[in-house]
Amino acid sequence: MTKHEQILQYISSLEVGNKISVRQIAKVLHVSEGTAYRAIKDAENQGLVSTIERVGTIRIERKQKDNIERLTYAEVVNIVDGQVLGGRDGLYKTLNKFVIGAMKADAMMRYVEAGNLLIVGNREQVHKLALEEGAAVLITGGFDTSEDVKQLADQLDLPIISTSYDTFTVATMINRAIYDQLIKKEIVLVEDILIPLEKTNYLTTSHTVEKWHELNKKSGHSRYPVVDDDLKIQGMVTAKDVMGVSPLIEIEKVMTKSPITVSPKTSVASAAHMMVWEGIELLPVIDTGKHIVGIISRQDVLKALQMLQRQPQVGETIEDLVTRHFEDVSTSQVYCYQLEVNPQMTNHLGTISYGVITTIVTEAGSRVLRKYKKGDLVVENITLFFIKPVQIESKIKIFPKVLEVGRKFGKVDVEIFHEGSIVGKAMLMAQLIDR
Repeated sequence: MTKHEQILQYISSLEVGNKISVRQIAKVLHVSEGTAYRAIKDAENQGLVSTIERVGTIRIERKQKDNIERLTYAEVVNIVDGQVLGGRDGLYKTLNKFVIGAMKADAMMRYVEAGNLLIVGNREQVHKLALEEGAAVLITGGFDTSEDVKQLADQLDLPIISTSYDTFTVATMINRAIYDQLIKKEIVLVEDILIPLEKTNYLTTSHTVEKWHELNKKSGHSRYPVVDDDLKIQGMVTAKDVMGVSPLIEIEKVMTKSPITVSPKTSVASAAHMMVWEGIELLPVIDTGKHIVGIISRQDVLKALQMLQRQPQVGETIEDLVTRHFEDVSTSQVYCYQLEVNPQMTNHLGTISYGVITTIVTEAGSRVLRKYKKGDLVVENITLFFIKPVQIESKIKIFPKVLEVGRKFGKVDVEIFHEGSIVGKAMLMAQLIDR
């Protein structure tokens, strides 16, 4: 096990709420401060710890995907550039909901319960009442609170945070963070679909080609990752590599070295693109130390992508926004879609944004190609000409025309019109994947 992995294992074993530092980890595990720093950053990416300015790094609960919309108080501090006035030991806790305190104290307290975050201004009595109810407090406008309240927060392990932003801005910032997490929740990652190592067949560099034949007979598969004694990925071996080769030759001599790999946090869409682009059927999944943790097959990836298309979306992205407003007005002679440009589709000048135009072209091209060939597609390139700006609340018509469609690719010309005159033109090339 590498030093990096030892540190991550040590961090995982710490109790939630524990404070850690680079110096402390370096000392306890006898590693350099640089190694400790890199491992802590990795732990932060994995959601094991959270670092807060002027407070330090604390061990937090690792969130499950179905609980991702719950924020920890530590995350709230970072979102609102806050300062922790008291109750630091409770920063790892998650909040159930936030309440905006903009009414009289007794009326307000009817809405406040344990696990809430009360967002309120300079009202010390309310800060105290909220803590007594089991709620944390976020004070807006940069105000402080009394020493009594801070002591109570410390006793109850309930954070009391101060931010210089106003109540409306803070509520918007927290809402935005929860919404961003909801979008992330919908994204399927490699770790969600991988076949773990214990259920995976693999070869080691010391094996001979005979072992490949043995595994092939047993599992019926023809592709296997090759690892060293420490389970670090070394290569891939396929039926093509062992064809006509003596069974006594070492696997290391016939394998493809330095194979393409993915990490558990790679999105399934990126993995699919890689597999299609490189013509790969199987990808090893490796951790930061290049140790194999499992594999994904092209079949698993395509199955996951098809499932996704049938899922209701929770957090709406620009793509969802465009596709939801896409109206099919095709005739028997011509394919045509129409769309009204709403405020979310525009840039700061109030005209349709370049990103939205790209999404429109991709959506129109995809829809029309699917009429020719069922299956999934990966856009390879788009050449886009933005001829005239289109302003907010304009109705545009999109005309996709298939120029060429083969077994593996499609080429579509897309023209965008507003009030009868052309405003954009694009050429889209896509790889087609059979279902």
